[in-house]
Amino acid sequence: MPNLLLLGGTTEASALAVRLAARGDLAVLSYAGRVATPKAQPLPVRVGGFGGMDGLASYLRDHRVSHVVDATHPFAARISANAVAACTAVGVPLVALTRPAWQAVAGDRWMHVADIDAAVAALAGPARRVMLALGRMHVEAFLAQPQHHYLLRFVDTPDTLPPLPQHDLVVDRGPFTAEGDRRLMVAHGVDLVVCKNAGGSGAEAKLIAARALGLPVLLIDRPVLPLRTEYSRVDEVLDWIDHVADRGV
Repeated sequence: MPNLLLLGGTTEASALAVRLAARGDLAVLSYAGRVATPKAQPLPVRVGGFGGMDGLASYLRDHRVSHVVDATHPFAARISANAVAACTAVGVPLVALTRPAWQAVAGDRWMHVADIDAAVAALAGPARRVMLALGRMHVEAFLAQPQHHYLLRFVDTPDTLPPLPQHDLVVDRGPFTAEGDRRLMVAHGVDLVVCKNAGGSGAEAKLIAARALGLPVLLIDRPVLPLRTEYSRVDEVLDWIDHVADRGV
């Protein structure tokens, strides 16, 4: 029987966990631990980092892990790179369950930037009302552009208030709706949205709302990751788990 390590933190990881539990597969779901109250899961859960690539490789050996599924956020570049390196070092097959990136459609007003630093630099200029749809991890970087009034949305109430001098904070947990996000943007007078190209349907509401309102979006492109096998559907990953030995991986 496979002994799986599922690197999670996404809706895709939760969906795969449900299927693995239903099949009776032996698996552990690992979280980075950035959310104070993660969603209950049908699998055993571990929380926290592994200690880099070497720590992850040791975990794989010590726990006799047979397969690794990386279903982390598309911007969790460090753990994804560590997973590729650790699995290569130990000889454990790895697959990624990842969302396709969003593609612009008629009505979108997107400006692409490479990373957070580029997004901060792009906000130079007169004061605006900016929705930072980035969670809480990168808020401090935008102190470099204090002239703006920022709308923040966090999953959990922070222990300390965000350091931005002008901001409104909404604590809410998705999935969000396009109409709900449209109302939120109108209520706060948002005239620019900043977000990552996370992909998937669960976080797309803000883009649909921005399109409906004719608002520009500063879209942060995905980081470049090491070459790996990737699928976008849970069924494809389950098939990979069942037949990876047949493929000579």
